[in-house]
Amino acid sequence: MAESRKGILKEKVALLPDLPGVYQFLNSEGRVIYVGKAKNLKKRVSSYFMEGKDQYPKVKVMVRHIEDIRHIVVSTEQDALFLENNLIKNLQPRYNVLLKDDKTYPWIVVRNEPFPRVESTRVINRDGSRYFGPYSSVVVQKNVLDLIRGLYQLRTCSLNLDPAVIARGKYSVCLEYHLGNCQGPCVGKQSQADYDHNISMIMSTLAGDMRATRKFLTDSMASAAAKMQFELAECYKIRLQLLDRYVSKSVIVSTSVSDLDVFSLLKDIDAAYVNFVRIVGGAVVNSFTAQLLLGVEDDDRDILTRALQQVSDRISGPLAKEVVVPLCPEEGLFPGVKFTVPQRGEKLNLLEFSLKNAKAYRLERLKNMEIKDPARHTNRVLESMQKELRLPRPPRLIECFDNSNLQGSNPVASCVVFRDTKPSKKEYRHFNIKTVVGPDDFASMREILFRRYRRQLDEGNQLPDLIVVDGGKGQLSSAYGVLRELGIEDKVPLIGLAKRIEEVFYPNDPHPYYLDRTGEPLKVIMHLRDEAHRFGITFHRKKRSLDFIRSELELIPGLGKVSITNLLKKFKTVSAIKKASDEELAKVVGTARMRAIRAFYESVNETSGR
Repeated sequence: MAESRKGILKEKVALLPDLPGVYQFLNSEGRVIYVGKAKNLKKRVSSYFMEGKDQYPKVKVMVRHIEDIRHIVVSTEQDALFLENNLIKNLQPRYNVLLKDDKTYPWIVVRNEPFPRVESTRVINRDGSRYFGPYSSVVVQKNVLDLIRGLYQLRTCSLNLDPAVIARGKYSVCLEYHLGNCQGPCVGKQSQADYDHNISMIMSTLAGDMRATRKFLTDSMASAAAKMQFELAECYKIRLQLLDRYVSKSVIVSTSVSDLDVFSLLKDIDAAYVNFVRIVGGAVVNSFTAQLLLGVEDDDRDILTRALQQVSDRISGPLAKEVVVPLCPEEGLFPGVKFTVPQRGEKLNLLEFSLKNAKAYRLERLKNMEIKDPARHTNRVLESMQKELRLPRPPRLIECFDNSNLQGSNPVASCVVFRDTKPSKKEYRHFNIKTVVGPDDFASMREILFRRYRRQLDEGNQLPDLIVVDGGKGQLSSAYGVLRELGIEDKVPLIGLAKRIEEVFYPNDPHPYYLDRTGEPLKVIMHLRDEAHRFGITFHRKKRSLDFIRSELELIPGLGKVSITNLLKKFKTVSAIKKASDEELAKVVGTARMRAIRAFYESVNETSGR
């Protein structure tokens, strides 16, 4: 930031009041790039320009683009939150947390009109209609609409049913009336009061309260039965069963948990995911996940506060009196709402249920990104690995080492190579342990790493961005000693994998570092370990098999090491040697040795009774 511009901004900050309000940062084009709220405008805004303050990289970038500051003073911090929310919606500042447009979510609308229609929609108009949702999928929404239309006889036509228009008598009943799906309000066969009573119960049902509908159906069934109207009573009974089947599909929590809202937050590198669950009468009646584009503020508490505000704007009605959250939002911003951070019990189970849905949503988005934009997905995973593994650069080239031996016999090692998070199998390498006698994994690790990176340095080859050794602190210490001996300990990051896959060790740190079980870095590390095990064990089994074959062939009189080696190169297995013709064998080892092989296996067959 130029000193002159910095001085001007500091003068403006000094003039700010010590009052709650909203501030706006503008760039050189006069465009608002950030909107924030504050209990104390002067203190909050001045924090952006403090010398030596440790700030997030995004904040530093934003501050470099600030050319002007504006502010609005309000009475309370709650007013500041509401004003900030409105400004963010209207201005869409680049560096704010923004809730991605969820117009693709389906809603159910009760139209603001005489004899209201109940329909599906994806567009919200401020025309006085009531909207319920959003629903997590079209299937869920359709099930709810089918329930409503099964319980109540509603019109589906788009006719103008103003009382004055109906009185003219220009309408006639349609097929829906004859099918029993509509009571014919267009011709005056159903009163406005009766229709509105049904609409009232429908809205209660859509809000998740089934009690009014259940009571109405139960009372109507009993009344019809008492009047000997058994066919009508049967209709009410069928509707009551339909209601019960729908409710049974909901996730029943418990009779001890009644009306709650649940919010979970899952944060990623460049986005966060907030899942909302509404519980009414002990049942989950609605759930959806929205993606938040992160701004310069990476604080979980601040992100959750903004998510609560933005999501609550999109759901029907206010938040429940009790809201279960993973951490408490900023105080005093949601009057009348009690926030609970559960430690155990059913509310904690609900929070985990919500988080599970957020994770599923994130996984779906990431898979979609991987298919549509693989390069962006790869860069995103690499950035995540760099951040979580505390690396100086994205690990585009990773090499992972693993030892394999059986009680000290046939010690071998494997090196698998990943480029841009994917296996590069043509670069995989096997190592026969040459200098170590017996099952000494530490010494074996020292030997193969020294051989690998001594050769890489001598040939001027690229060094990896990350070395992974499969083993605990002992293996890691051996590997780090080799890197120090070669003088590359500061050039190549090194980690060791513990037995528990989510634990990693760093050189000179006795305590393990725990990776996020749901994060992408752990998935890449697991893939690395699996590939190293598979590649190493395959080589080890092959070598043991060859040693077994070689031992058997050494029992044949007159067959020396050179002949055995030639046979193995040509035929690979004992079975292939037995099936080979005399000419094929003689071509490899000569006629005399061919006859010795035939005689040996004939005697073996006679001894075994074959």
